[in-house]
Amino acid sequence: MGAAPTVPQHSQHCNFVPILPRQGVITLFGYGIKINVDRGHLVIQDGIGAERRIARLPRVGHGLRRLVVIGSDGMVSLPALRWLSDQNAAFVMLDRIGKVLVTAGPVRTSDARLRRAQALAETTGASLQLCRELISEKLSGQENVARNKLGRSDIADTVSSLRAEVDAAKDGRIVRQCEAHGAKAYWSAWRDIPIQFPKNDLKRVPHHWQTFGTRESQLTGSPRLAVNPANALLNYLYTILEAEARLAASTLGLDPGLGVLHLDSRSRDSLACDLMEPVRSVVDAYLLD
Repeated sequence: MGAAPTVPQHSQHCNFVPILPRQGVITLFGYGIKINVDRGHLVIQDGIGAERRIARLPRVGHGLRRLVVIGSDGMVSLPALRWLSDQNAAFVMLDRIGKVLVTAGPVRTSDARLRRAQALAETTGASLQLCRELISEKLSGQENVARNKLGRSDIADTVSSLRAEVDAAKDGRIVRQCEAHGAKAYWSAWRDIPIQFPKNDLKRVPHHWQTFGTRESQLTGSPRLAVNPANALLNYLYTILEAEARLAASTLGLDPGLGVLHLDSRSRDSLACDLMEPVRSVVDAYLLD
């Protein structure tokens, strides 16, 4: 008796977005990530399980400015890092809980005088001036989001009054206090923002996922380890922003660790955190949209 014909097996195609630069950025994620050079081309590969993506980038016309890796399972070769350096493209590695692990990119020739000025900013008075400018811009952005995006003129007025105090502040502690009060008012306007899910999925969506909620995670008492998707997305975007701030500082020849607003710490690059502040509201508005 002849064997019955078998069901044809079609190859599984990955349903991820193809590996192509979007505004100069390629993001790799998953497991078994590979970045290496083969015959002058940068070969990049990512995916989950049998679903893999692979691309080859030539040295000319690739359009790559940032290569972002999310996760720590895989390998990147030294020739690949050299290839990125030769092409003035930056390499960024993030972990899955919102921490910048590695940034590498084009840097300006080292200027010791610039770093010395950073270190002496507290004694020369530059530190207070920079703190005022950074936080004033941050509060201005938060006022704009509260007034024009969230429709909360009352909170926008509160943030505006705090900005006026910052502009007149004679002490860095007052600047930090105004920033903290502004953040408390600003994020209170986000608490009840509804998060939309497909109707068929609502019965499986936890109640605390259906609004933005607070920035304090119940797991940590801080924004780290968010307990709902909206805050997790914001943490991810802030992580990208931190990486960009570190790259920007290094490109200008500044030391990313010598901050003026954030205190010195072994666990962060304080200047990068400083530079993030005026841009956070831009990220907030992007997420809200």
